Amino acid sequence: MRRGLGLLLALPLAGCMTADRPAPYAPPSEVAWAWARFDASAVRGQDAGGLADRRTGRRMTPDDPIRVASVSKIATALTVMRLVEKGKLDLDADVSTMLGWPLRNPAFPDRAITLRMLLSHTGSFRDNGENYVVRLGKTIRPEAQDPGSFDPAHAPGTFFRYSNLNFGLVGTIIERATGERFDRVARREVLEPLGLDACFNYATCSPAAAARAVVLYDEDGSAILDDLRGKLPACPVFTEPGTPCNLDTYQPGTNGALFSPQGGLRISAAGLTVIGRMLLNDGRHGGRAFLSPASVRTVTAPQWTFDGSNGATDDGFYCSYGLAIQLLPTPAAGCRDDLTGSGRRLVGHAGEAYRVRSGLWLDPATRTGIAFVAANNGKDPPAGRSAFKAVEEWLAANLR
Repeated sequence: MRRGLGLLLALPLAGCMTADRPAPYAPPSEVAWAWARFDASAVRGQDAGGLADRRTGRRMTPDDPIRVASVSKIATALTVMRLVEKGKLDLDADVSTMLGWPLRNPAFPDRAITLRMLLSHTGSFRDNGENYVVRLGKTIRPEAQDPGSFDPAHAPGTFFRYSNLNFGLVGTIIERATGERFDRVARREVLEPLGLDACFNYATCSPAAAARAVVLYDEDGSAILDDLRGKLPACPVFTEPGTPCNLDTYQPGTNGALFSPQGGLRISAAGLTVIGRMLLNDGRHGGRAFLSPASVRTVTAPQWTFDGSNGATDDGFYCSYGLAIQLLPTPAAGCRDDLTGSGRRLVGHAGEAYRVRSGLWLDPATRTGIAFVAANNGKDPPAGRSAFKAVEEWLAANLR
């Protein structure tokens, strides 16, 4: 049964427990990390450690761009909302009409799937292997219509199941609505208006940003991703074997997954604070309206909250979700999503891929926030006291 807020506040705080409290965390030397604390008007503190590039010995800074994994979903949702405000997208329309081909869960053929459902992971999709990685030379339609990509037990709109395929479809819908590649639309609608030298997959970043790229390493010291050696990549996307990397032949609207709208944003911790401050300011940036307050409320309001049986929580990690926004903590049995250990209410998103842990978290009550990244954590980094890893809790502790 769902607990009330009063009961949540009456519970002992994790930070006050001593019997099984884990030892204080300190990042190992191979981890490259950065954080930036901010309020609604400015960055109020920042720090970094480790190496952004081991080959050159370049030190990590809060201004170095890194693949922030699923924190990217926030930028994708902001792109959607900008297009919604322009009348080019509708959150509650059948996405089949937006895609130009039918999209239905075969077990529930009469239930429409909407953009709101895709953004909130309630559209009944599931990740079937890496079905969300659709390479250049392929289209997303076969993966999206594969029965294995659907949850056959739950109708669209009734159950939360985190799936990256949702955002490949969102990227495709954005392309269909604009006639342009997803990465270019995201840059025009979100990154450039916010003054950010950031990009999806390094396809539209400047050479200066590429020169500061954080290289992602595996446990054996080999580079996994973004070993750019000071230059923009010759091919910024994954291709099919034997397929040349010629983006000029790509037809927008056929494969929005190509530029990784679910996780491919390259941006620094300092850059993430710009997005955070815009949200804290009800959609305003630099004295101008970037989004309406109503759109910010739509993104950050819960679209789904765990009630004990209406979603897959990933061991208590996902318990309340908006449109590409997590809401923490959730007062429900089985939820372990208290990042700070204090019951402090936060909205934002976590990221995890290629040994990176990242986060952008806002405290609407105090109008403050924290952005952080940590690379080279290994396949199984130390656990935290919550469902988050110890490195995430350590970095989030810099939120004041």
